Amino acid sequence: MSAAAKNKDLHGNVPDQSSLVLILIDVINDFEFEGADELFDQLLTAVPAMAALKKKAKQAGIPVIYVNDNFGRWQSDFQKLLDHCLRDGVKGKRIVEMLKPDEDDYFVLKPKHSAFFSTTLDVLLDYLKAKTLILAGVSGNICVLFTANDAFMRDFHLVIPRDCVASASAAENEYALEQMNKLLKADIRPSCEIDLTSLDNQ
Repeated sequence: MSAAAKNKDLHGNVPDQSSLVLILIDVINDFEFEGADELFDQLLTAVPAMAALKKKAKQAGIPVIYVNDNFGRWQSDFQKLLDHCLRDGVKGKRIVEMLKPDEDDYFVLKPKHSAFFSTTLDVLLDYLKAKTLILAGVSGNICVLFTANDAFMRDFHLVIPRDCVASASAAENEYALEQMNKLLKADIRPSCEIDLTSLDNQ
């Protein structure tokens, strides 16, 4: 019996194998921390492009993985974090409403900056047979950058659409994108210029 047949009910319409995966980093966030205002404002301008990219990925049958900080709450889980952002009147509610996960999306909680450090992401990507990762989210110069570094060392091809990544300032974000392009060979074209079908066939 194939994995797809075996897990049909568990995963719904999500494919059990896909060479291309979209990873959304730290977008489920209450933005109720010191210094969050600048990051929130930058992310807000990127959210429409992120939402459009996710919609395009879902229509193409590309798995979506949400990777989020646990904010030091080791007894928490992704659903509790999502509920907190949507129901507790926090600043991040507007963003979470636009980017909230679907029932068939995957999620990974991370304790540190990189989505790979002490998480199950390696196992999940191996299960999916992923080769190319599209990274989007915050912060471009911290968690996205650290995740991209670790992905590059694992020989993943990287796509990091410049309009789908935000940092506390535009200048910091641009510098991080240029470094990821130069050092990690990441494709940083805007999301509107990216053909998901061609990426999936690489």
